Amino acid sequence: MVSRVTAPLGRSLARIGLTPNIVTIIGAAGVVAGALYFYPRGQLYAGSVVITVFVLFDMLDGAVARAKDSESAFGAFLDSSLDRIADAAILAGLLWWFIADGDDPLLAGLTLFCLISGFMVSYIKARAEGLGVNCDVGVAERTERLIVILVSVALSEFGVPYVLAGGLWVLAGMSLLTILQRLLETRARLNEIDARDREREQEDAAGAEPAEGAAPDLLDDTDEGAEPAPGNQR
Repeated sequence: MVSRVTAPLGRSLARIGLTPNIVTIIGAAGVVAGALYFYPRGQLYAGSVVITVFVLFDMLDGAVARAKDSESAFGAFLDSSLDRIADAAILAGLLWWFIADGDDPLLAGLTLFCLISGFMVSYIKARAEGLGVNCDVGVAERTERLIVILVSVALSEFGVPYVLAGGLWVLAGMSLLTILQRLLETRARLNEIDARDREREQEDAAGAEPAEGAAPDLLDDTDEGAEPAPGNQR
């Protein structure tokens, strides 16, 4: 369903000469600029709207790559790396406001926890994949985290009581739960691989042992009674 919308837009961007990597860079730069300009000034709704626009624009890099038939491993790497920067900028801008004009140390600390835990959610998945296992579990993927934080921040400027604090607590809880889910999933998958490796080693060791009743190697000069090699006599 999403592809039906993004595919035509991707073809349009490809026709005007944009590459997937340029789309990725523009999307991430827009998110960073919007978050660090609007949020520290307390313009939470405007900042959320600008961030949402560039987040949606960033989703088109894959559609452009398919339209130009230019999908690449580096493109995926660049997109993932800039996503981490964009996510950090959103929470950093919010943290800046809490410390300055917002004057709320508790929510500032909670925002910092969400920032760190968001990095951990992504890092655990990347590290697990580096070890050769898949780790896609968890209730707080990037999309869910962005929806929670952007909606709660935007609604807070309309005076909805406790929506921003509630959103941050929900985000912190979801991130922590996802970290635990991914740690347990990675542990289980790596234990399965270790168990299979041990079984193979045992099978290889069993196959290397001489069969029962096999004749001894008569050419082995270490056997008892074998004649010493020339030059080894005392």
